[in-house]
Parts: sequence; C-alpha cells; structure tokens
Amino acid sequence: MSFELVVVGVGYVGLPLAAAATAAGMAVAGYDIDPDVVRTLAEGRSHVLDVSHTELRAMRANGFTPTTDPGVIAGADTVVICVPTGLGPDGRPDLGAVRAAAETVSDHLRPGTLVILESTSFPGTTDEVLRPILERHGLVAGEDFPLGYSPERIDPGNRSFGIRNTPKVVSGHTPLCAKHCATFYCRFVDSVVVARGTREAEMAKLLENTYRYVNIALVNEIAVFCDQLGVDVWDVLHCAATKPFGFQPFTPGPGVGGHCIPVDPRYLLEKARREGAQLGVVEAARRVDSAMPSYVVERAVRLLARSGVPVDGARVLLLGVSYKADVPDTRESAAFRIADELRALGAVVAYHDPVAGEVPALGPPVADLDSALRASDATVLLVAHSGYDLGRLARNSRRLLDVTGSVPGGEVMRL
Repeated sequence: MSFELVVVGVGYVGLPLAAAATAAGMAVAGYDIDPDVVRTLAEGRSHVLDVSHTELRAMRANGFTPTTDPGVIAGADTVVICVPTGLGPDGRPDLGAVRAAAETVSDHLRPGTLVILESTSFPGTTDEVLRPILERHGLVAGEDFPLGYSPERIDPGNRSFGIRNTPKVVSGHTPLCAKHCATFYCRFVDSVVVARGTREAEMAKLLENTYRYVNIALVNEIAVFCDQLGVDVWDVLHCAATKPFGFQPFTPGPGVGGHCIPVDPRYLLEKARREGAQLGVVEAARRVDSAMPSYVVERAVRLLARSGVPVDGARVLLLGVSYKADVPDTRESAAFRIADELRALGAVVAYHDPVAGEVPALGPPVADLDSALRASDATVLLVAHSGYDLGRLARNSRRLLDVTGSVPGGEVMRL
C-alpha cells in the first residue's frame, strides 16, 4: 500500500504531525517500534496530549494507519523521522534512536522519496549522521532522493499555537532538496521559512530553546538572590513585566523539564566541546538550572526547621510532578531529583498530580488529597495545575512551600 507520508515515531512530535497531514487530506501511516503505542492508536486511543481521542478516531476514519511494519516506508512519497533525541546515562547526547530509524528507512528507501529529519540534534546531524546511513545501499542524497531537516516546534498543551499556525523552518541537503521540503510542509503549514542549509536549521532549533534555558537560569538565580535579600521575587517579576519593550518575562521554578529545554542546550554544549569552543553563558545557565532542585529541597528543610520539625522522618507531599502545568509529561521533571534528595535526608515523600496520575518511578500517588495535606509536615507545590484549588491547598496544608508563586496571601513560603 502506498502513502503520501510515513511518520517514523508517533510520539509527542510525530502524532501531531500525522494529525495535521491527515487533516490536510494526505494518506498517512505512522510507523513505530513500540507495539503498545501502535495498538492503542489503532484502537483510537491517543497517548499524546495535543491529539485527543476524538481527533485520533477522526484520523483513523480518514485513513491514518498506525503500524509496526517498516515495509510501509517503501511505499511512501515522504518519510519524516520524529524519534526522540534525549540524553544517555552519562548526560551526553544520545542519537541511538536517530541512527536506528535511519537504518530502517535506508533498508526500505526507494528513489524519489523525500526524507526529512525533525528530531532535534546538533548542527551537522543530518549531513554527518543521517545521510551516510541513508546512502549505505547506494542511493545518493540530492541525486536519487531529496533529504531535508525541519526542526519540530511542538509545545505540549499550547492551545494558541499548533503545527498549522507556527512558522515552519525547513532546509535541504541541496537547494532543490529544500524546495521539496518546503513544498511538502506548505500543504498543511501556513508559513514556511527556508534556512540556508541543514546546519543553520539545526542550530536555529538549539538557539530557540537555549534562549529559554538561559533566561530561566537568570530568573532562577535572581529568585535565589531575592530570597537572600528578603525581596519578593514575584513582585519584582510582575513589575518588570509591565515594561512594554526590552523585557520578556520568564518565571523561576524547581528546575527545567520536558523534552526540549533541559536537553537541547546539552547538544549545543557537546558540539562546542567537540569543536574546541567555549559557550560560557550556556554552561553557567546549566549550573544554575541544575542546582534548582537542591535549592527547593533546602527551602523545604528550612520551612520545616522554622517549626522545629527535623527533615529526618518528616512527611513531605509533592504536588505536581509533571514538568509543566496541565501537561502529563514527566520527562526530565525536577520532581524526581527533589524526591530523591528529600528521601536521602530521611523524609517520607508522597506525591499527587491530577494530570500525570500515577508515575511508576515515584510509586503510587496519594488517594485522598485533603487527608494527605493535613497529614503532611510540609507540602511543596511544584506545578500549579489548573485542577488545583489553590486556596484549598493553603487552608489544608500545615506548611506550604509554593515554588510557583501562585498561592495568594496566607502563611505561605514562596520561592
């Protein structure tokens, strides 16, 4: 069977892409190596926040085909690789999924098929990592098949900007490859921006998220300093944000999380290391952001100590363990380190999250939130999900450390 598009990897990036293309009338297949993912998609149940069950069922009705069979690649006009590019156990970039996907695509690649990488990586990945693997059976990029790179710009939970109305940066191995890439995305994206080359497009994605990483580090550092000075950092941020020019607000937090912000700067730093370059600002931001979970633990210990409660044996409840409000994604969430460090100090740690639900790495969540609030020596609000009644949290908590600056008034220790 032939498809206009085969998406390789139907997760947080690949499934919304498949949804947008299907809605534009394209015949789309989603290939994934995880049989559980494919089975649930085939049943009309979405595992991705930005694609509802209803939307997925509509996709299925319009021909979207999830599969574990890589043979669908052989019948594709376009193949887009959307596999994760995370960090290995050593904290360094791991391109294992990209290499594996490239090998699978190369085994089924036919002349004329457009291949695009959307996975985030360091400049040179498309040309130095992906292209040699795709060419290993004799087909040549730019001659036998077009090759391009287009960085994903998925923001989970964002209801204002999706694939269609977010400008799409595209690039190609050759200028003609770039034209093929642009033509493809123009079918379901309102605005397409053509980069000079794949390296420029790859670097643009890293810059976008490193910009956020650095600015988050700045306000995190300011928050710690404001605590030292006895200054309300949230009022400082409110006042600064009223300036209509020259300032963009960022908020402090327990650490950076998600699939991009804590990861992409590491790719940039790794590339700099390989090239013998120094990125001092990015490295400084890494140190600040990486220290925030420990700082939150310090503040929790301080909150307990004010009432004469030792952390050893104290019951601490963490509220919101996903990385972002109203998003179930727990990847790289600061909650894991905070829980580990509190437990290392002897605290008995429990958690609750109305969006993420049960997180196996943290054990079962508390069943009754109000009872847990009253029974805990300290409660730490890490993520202010809209499902939380903030006044109720403040009323029922013995001691509340609000990391989010969301709980108004009362005996609340803010970050």
